[in-house]
This record gives sequence, structure tokens and C-alpha cells, in this order.
Amino acid sequence: MATGETNNSKSGAIEGGGRSFLREVFSFFKTLLLFLIIAFILRASFVEAYKIPSGSMIPTLRIGDHILVSKLSYGLRVPYGIGLPFRIKDTMLFQYDTPKRGDVVVFTRPDDPNTEEDESAINIIKRVIGLPGDVVEVRGTQVFINGQPLDEPYARWVENGIPEGNFGPEKVPEGKVLLLGDNRDRSKDSRFWSYPFLDISRIKGRALIVYWSWDSLKRIGTIIR
Repeated sequence: MATGETNNSKSGAIEGGGRSFLREVFSFFKTLLLFLIIAFILRASFVEAYKIPSGSMIPTLRIGDHILVSKLSYGLRVPYGIGLPFRIKDTMLFQYDTPKRGDVVVFTRPDDPNTEEDESAINIIKRVIGLPGDVVEVRGTQVFINGQPLDEPYARWVENGIPEGNFGPEKVPEGKVLLLGDNRDRSKDSRFWSYPFLDISRIKGRALIVYWSWDSLKRIGTIIR
């Protein structure tokens, strides 16, 4: 009798241990799922990582830099796709701020043939130079805003600039901005577009920080200005 009770006790302990293990496994996967959901929401709504593919923003950003972009800098957006079986276009629900001159921003261009098919396919990064109402001119290696030379410590030019890089003077329409790459002679920016101005609603966010760089570990943590 005592032996039977002992065996039953051992069996109950094993069964109890098995249930406890399953509960721990379930709890782990539940926590992991919650983490993934939170990470997705953060990525979709607040911040997103991008890799710099070209040298158009040298010296500010280098090829291979990995950066974080704030998606709430200027307004609240519906994230593209948002993980649903159907596609929802990346759209600004409402705008509560406007870009400032000098902001480095990520955007898509409306006249790019891939843009309407896949909003995430062609992301471009440039610097905001012209604001609504500004008269912008690029002459040689100098940018003029409303007739006044713009101080640009971030810009890189060849000695005298390139003639095809000259632009304007043109007035920036309301609700739009004019953008230039910091590496002025290696950037296909507003100066070369068929329509030089970008609707502010096309801006996905403002670049914040370099979180990884294959070029130099010293660049990690660099604030993008």
C-alpha cells in the first residue's frame, strides 16, 4: 500500500512538472509575441532604420551608415502595409509640424515609377534647403535664400561647382520644400528633378542618429545635423 502511494506521488510530481514546463514555454512564447508586436508598432509608427546606399550625403552620411529616422517629426502617418493582407498606402493622417531648414529627411518621390506600386521601394535621403515661400537660387558653390547667401558648413563642392548644378531663382510653393544632397556634385536632388519641389506629406521622417557604421566605429552614436 505504501509502495502504491509512493508511485502515485512520483507520477503526480512528474505530471505536475510537465505542466509547469509547458506553462513556462507558453509564457516565453507569449512574451516573445508581445515583444515582436511592440517592436513592429514602434517600427511602423515611431522610428525606422535605414541604410545609406550612396554617397550623395557625404560628409554628413557615408555609404553603409545605418541610421534611425523619427517618423513622428512632422505628423502622424498610416504605416505602409501595417502587416495586413492588403496594402494601405503610407499616408500622413495629420500634420502638426513642418520641416526646418537643414533637417535631413527620408522621403519618396511622386514621379518615381516605383513609388505608387510600392511606397517602401525607393526611399531617398536629402537635406531640406528651401521652405514654403523661399526664393532659392544655386549659383556656383553658393546657395541663396531670398537673395541672401546661405551658410552651409555641411556642404561639399568641387572647387567651382558644376554648371549643371546651378538652379533658379525659383519660389518654393506652399506645402512644399526644396531638397539638396550635401555632396552637391554627386547628388541627384531638386536641381535635377522634372519638378523641383516635394510635397511635405511625402516626407517619411527626420534622420536622428547613426546607430551603426561599417566605415568607422567612431561614427556610432553620431547625431545627424
